Amino acid sequence: TQQGTTGAGETGGGGGAAAEEKGDAGSGTARPGQYVDYSPELVASTPGDKLLFFHAPWCSQCVALEEDIEASGVPDGVTVFKVDYDSNQDLRQEYGVTIQTTMVKVDNEGEKIDSFVAYEDPTFDSVSAALLK
Repeated sequence: TQQGTTGAGETGGGGGAAAEEKGDAGSGTARPGQYVDYSPELVASTPGDKLLFFHAPWCSQCVALEEDIEASGVPDGVTVFKVDYDSNQDLRQEYGVTIQTTMVKVDNEGEKIDSFVAYEDPTFDSVSAALLK
C-alpha cells in the first residue's frame, strides 16, 4: 500500500499515479497524502484538504519547506499543490499572496478558506498547526 510513503515517492511516480485516480473522488476513504504540481483541474477533482504552496526555486525558505514536506510526508487525506510563485501572478493576486512560502487552504471550488506564511518556520508541522486544525 501507499500508506506512510515519504521522500521521493511523494513527488515521483507514486504521487503522479495517485493524482490521476480522479474517479475515486466520491469514495469517502482517506487517500494517501500527496505533493503534486498545481493544476486547476486537479484541485477541483481531488478530495480532502487542499493546500496551495506558493514556491520559488530561488527561495531558500521554499526549498527548506519542500525538503521537509518530502522528508516527513503529507498526512492522509491532504494534498499539497506546488504553485510556481513567479509564473502564477494571477493566482497570487486571487489569493492575496505577497510572499513565497505562503500556503493557501482552498475548498472544492478553489475558494480560499485560510492562508499561512511559513517563512519564519519553513516546516510542514508549522503549516499543519496553522491550517489543518
